[in-house]
Parts: sequence; C-alpha cells; structure tokens
Amino acid sequence: MSIRSTLALAPVIPVIVVEKVEHAVPLAQALCAGGLCVLEVTLRTPAGLPAIEAMRRAVPEAVVGVGTIARPADFTAAANAGAQFGVSPGLTAELAAAARQASFPLLPGIMTPSELLAGLGWGFDTFKLFPAQQAGGVNMLKALAGPFPDVVFCPTGGITRATAPEFLGLPNVACIGGSWVAPADKVRAGEWKAIEELARDAASLVRARQSGLS
Repeated sequence: MSIRSTLALAPVIPVIVVEKVEHAVPLAQALCAGGLCVLEVTLRTPAGLPAIEAMRRAVPEAVVGVGTIARPADFTAAANAGAQFGVSPGLTAELAAAARQASFPLLPGIMTPSELLAGLGWGFDTFKLFPAQQAGGVNMLKALAGPFPDVVFCPTGGITRATAPEFLGLPNVACIGGSWVAPADKVRAGEWKAIEELARDAASLVRARQSGLS
C-alpha cells in the first residue's frame, strides 16, 4: 500500500508507546475493535519492535507501522519485525535514501516550508507535520495549502480529542496522529474496553478530505 492509501483507512492513527510486549496484542485488538486498525508503534522503548512483530502475528486485520524512525538502520530492523509503513519525526538525506530502498513506505516528518521543499525534492508528497501544535497547528496547515496545493499531511503532536475536528476539517489533512486513544495509564491497567471505546469515538470523526488519497 502507498502511504496515502494507508492514511485513508482511518481518521486517526494511534501513536502507541508499548512498555511491555504482553500489552501489544490486546492493545491492537482493542483499537481494531473500535475501528482504528492503522497503528503506529513508536521505537521509544525496547518493546517497540517485538510489539510490532506480535501485533502482525496475532492481529492480521491491523496495519502496523513503526514510528520514531531516526536512523537508516531503523528501516531494516522495522522490516524484520514486519512493519508495513514507517513514520519519522524529521527527514534527512540519509533517511530519504534509506526510504527508497525500504520494503515499506515512509511518512516523513517536517516542521517548516524549507523542510517541506527538501522532502519534495527527495520525492515525497505526503508528510507528517510534527510537532503539529508547536509548528503552528491548524493555521500553519492553512498557510501551507496555498504554495503546496498537492501536498497531504498527517499532523501529529499535541493534538487532543477536543482539537481533532479542527485539524480533520482541513482539505489538506488526510488523517491525524494521536496518543489520546491509547493513554499510558489505561494500557498499564489493561483497560482494553475503555481503549476500545476511545478508538470507536475517534473512528467516528469526520474528515474533510475523503478522496484523492490513493
């Protein structure tokens, strides 16, 4: 799948930090049961890669990606774990070159127009605005729409359930990344039904952009 096809599957991509591998499968099952089956598992903990492997094996309906790609070597490790897409907090020439050789598509992070221009030069047309709120949030995305009408974004960072509809109301936003659907305290407590309900609510959010994401 292309990265745009992946982003078209749900309005919200849960940004997941897995502390214990045993949480991976019930967490993925709860999120998918609630209607969010595109999952970004970050590499912020040692459990990240094993969690991706466990989710891919036990929850085949999930589309599992790897987040926090920061080095070229991360692509190989993620591919070996079964990742189906990648997300990076930023973009360098080295990461762009590694992405061309990767077995899965990359959603690269950018924060400024100059970084966006560099990404376009490396062949990308779909980006993560990160950190979204600190980068200017909705107003920044509106400003970027003029000079970059063909670029599509998945803003991530600081977005909450309360602010999500404003982001999803923009025509250049394919979906958003959010951690509120898998809060750390509920994951630690194994409150899978509560997480399923949070996912169901997030999956019900309406996007302005419904087409052109293939």
